[in-house]
Amino acid sequence: MMGLMASDETRTDTRTETRTETRAMRQTETTRSSTGTRAWTPWMTRLLVLGIVLAALNLRPAITSLGALLEEVRDGLGMSGSVAGLLTSVPPLCFAVFGVAAPRLARRFGPGAVVFGGMVAITAGLLIRPYAGGTAGFLAATALALMGIALSNVLMPVIVKRFFPDRVGSMTGLYSMALAFGTSIAAAATVPVTNALGGHWQPGLAVWAVPGAAAALAWIPFVRARKASVSAESAESAESAGSAGSDDRRADADGRRAEQPPLRITRSRTAWALAVFFGLQATAAYITMGWMAQIFRDAGVSAGTAGLLLAVIMVMGVPLAFVIPRVATRLPHQGPIVVVLGVCGLAGYAGLYFAPAGGAWVWALLLGVSNCAFPLALTMVGMRARTGAGVAQLSAFAQSTGYLISIPGPLLVGVLYQHSGGWGLPIALMSALMVPQIVVGVLAGRDRTVEDEAVR
Repeated sequence: MMGLMASDETRTDTRTETRTETRAMRQTETTRSSTGTRAWTPWMTRLLVLGIVLAALNLRPAITSLGALLEEVRDGLGMSGSVAGLLTSVPPLCFAVFGVAAPRLARRFGPGAVVFGGMVAITAGLLIRPYAGGTAGFLAATALALMGIALSNVLMPVIVKRFFPDRVGSMTGLYSMALAFGTSIAAAATVPVTNALGGHWQPGLAVWAVPGAAAALAWIPFVRARKASVSAESAESAESAGSAGSDDRRADADGRRAEQPPLRITRSRTAWALAVFFGLQATAAYITMGWMAQIFRDAGVSAGTAGLLLAVIMVMGVPLAFVIPRVATRLPHQGPIVVVLGVCGLAGYAGLYFAPAGGAWVWALLLGVSNCAFPLALTMVGMRARTGAGVAQLSAFAQSTGYLISIPGPLLVGVLYQHSGGWGLPIALMSALMVPQIVVGVLAGRDRTVEDEAVR
């Protein structure tokens, strides 16, 4: 009897060791297949972090550089206020349309290849649009750049979750900080750079293609990274099934997994709350990026100072985008952060309504704090799903649906501005939208995951 027990224990230990070795082999093979090299080295990790930072730096200059020169572009192309409002609505429209395709493209070509393609599209669009000739060409080239931004927007949380699962908060904070830095630099430097290049708006916009080219170069080593997430999840599924029992039972379990339909993300109330929160904060962000400089200019502020004020709004996200995700990941409920950001937004809009020029710097600071709802939303995307596949689906759904929700906002601001002859009604609209943003943000911040709510 003791011999049989010893034999069973030996077989158990052997099976355990075999499973451990198999899992390690699978992880090694996954790493090799995902990087195109023999192994994932510390150098590759550092290069990936650099690539994430450079990509994030290029996710907003296409928009904020245009906001700083919107009046010159309108005069040069003969745009009306309504057409300019349409132009400020193009970013969320492109993000909604092209963002849906990001997970499918990532599964087929690999996330590294898709982000590389996105950086190339940004570079090409920014080079072409100032010289495309006419409003239609300008819009088409802008859409090309925004397509690249949309794909990268969706895949950044996926890449962080896949390669840095134990550092979601800090890595989300890092690329959110880089994103805010790129946004603010473009807002502050576009007017001075334009003046240095002769005062013409065309080279002042085209110069922002240079950072895009640098980011594309950084992603070349990861172009061969194909299906990393799928391979990793297959390995995890096989290992989990192996710990349950025999090879036959493992095969049956794998078969059942393969037959399961995708996560029905639309059945999750948390996913919907996060999508609406994302949409409302995006509405505020794109109204700010597209119109805030013009609001200050119409209040009597010079063009250069208005660009600096817009830069202040954006630069507030540099430190806060790093701090907020780290704090959010330590809280069971992110609702209190949502409320604080919303109250700052309401205070900033009130100041714009009553004394736009007198307290301009204070209102810029308050609106800059409120704008940090974006890194908070990205952090919650990573927290509201347990698996990499869940994060990919949630990211695509929340961002695409959210950007669809945000499309009418900048356009409506342009229409209200043109027909009312002032900024009173547009600012009232911005303030009114902040209230539901706070409500759905509190709902999205509850401690739960979409896998628990989305029935397969």
